[in-house]
Amino acid sequence: MQKSLRSAQHARLIELLVAARQQAGVRQHALAKKLGRPQSFIAKYEGGERRIDVVEFVAIAQALGVDRLKLFRDFLSASGSAPKQPMR
Repeated sequence: MQKSLRSAQHARLIELLVAARQQAGVRQHALAKKLGRPQSFIAKYEGGERRIDVVEFVAIAQALGVDRLKLFRDFLSASGSAPKQPMR
């Protein structure tokens, strides 16, 4: 398995998160404040310098007021990783 940083899937995740932030009308600084993080945290993951983990993904989605499950499904369908059948 190749490292995810700088991969096409990582770039797609960043695109989705940046689009969600912009659609919510939230600036990097305001999002960082909601997360209790410095603005550089947002700049680094949006710039592709840093990966985010699932806990951070959920926190970011919640801070933006975005449905985290829909955002994750959008990522999966765009990356070609979505399961063909629902997992039970």
